[in-house]
Amino acid sequence: MSKTIAVIPGDGIGPEIMSATLHVLDALNCGLSYDTVEAGMIALEKHGDLLPKATLETIAKHEVALKGPLTTPVGGGFTSINVTLRRHFDLYANVRPAISFPGTKARYENIDIITVRENTEGAYLAEGQTLSEDGEVATSMIRNTRKGSARIVRYAFEMAVKKGRKKVTAVHKANIIKTASGLFLNVAREIAKEYPQIEFNEMIVDNACMQLVMRPEQFDVIVTTNLFGDILSDLCAGLVGGLGLAPGDNIGEHAAIFEAVHGSAPDIAGKGIANPCALLLAAADMLDHLGMVDKGNKLRQAIRDTMTNDRDHVTPDLGGKGSTQSFGEAIAERVKA
Repeated sequence: MSKTIAVIPGDGIGPEIMSATLHVLDALNCGLSYDTVEAGMIALEKHGDLLPKATLETIAKHEVALKGPLTTPVGGGFTSINVTLRRHFDLYANVRPAISFPGTKARYENIDIITVRENTEGAYLAEGQTLSEDGEVATSMIRNTRKGSARIVRYAFEMAVKKGRKKVTAVHKANIIKTASGLFLNVAREIAKEYPQIEFNEMIVDNACMQLVMRPEQFDVIVTTNLFGDILSDLCAGLVGGLGLAPGDNIGEHAAIFEAVHGSAPDIAGKGIANPCALLLAAADMLDHLGMVDKGNKLRQAIRDTMTNDRDHVTPDLGGKGSTQSFGEAIAERVKA
């Protein structure tokens, strides 16, 4: 097949890990073409806008984007670029796989958990934010809708069926936040009945955090609201060695953006030592989304084999002596085989 995707190299280490990732995708012979656009600090300096209109139009045109880490300036009234992209394209599903890889010195070895997080409402809408005149009382609303809850839960179950997963756990705080979290839980219970082949479990969020640390093997797919999903997906990343191995998929009905979850790491930018795995794993998820599941799986296996057998080529954060480029080239050689 032939497909053009939007490519946003990003800030800091973004261009380096994007270069390595595109090199691997080319070696996979996926038939992809790249329409490169800018966002973040680079775009602000060149165009006076963190997220230029041309970038949004390019993503809308191709419907799929691969994105490096972006920097939103602190203060100055700048809105998070990632939040803006999610809202603009209604990317309601944030999918965060956490999979164990060899040689990471992680505490666990056989983690395979996918967190499906509602991405557009909940606590992060930041509606009704007020601060009293004396600065003593801050207020913010949480708003969940039946529609928003239903589509994220249904997405999680449909994904579980498609990927051959066995269990979906709905994480909530309905015992305390009886309206907003209660609505989500009730909707999850309703939809679970439509998928009798998938085991359904429900868990209060604080217990879920403890259980993830103590017995992570009991989890398969987690579905939850925006704030809880943000926290739990990073916790799961910690189980497998950190954000350097954490891809993020932002899925909507008309667009999908695949990204490395970690930041732009300006302290190591230009040194050629950044680990490209998070963006490579996001690219593998993108290939799945494009119907190239075999190539996505081949890419994941090549990453695993490289981390196992080519230790000299992996980056220093994984205990190797390699560079971003050497790591990418070693993976590229394996996907050609």
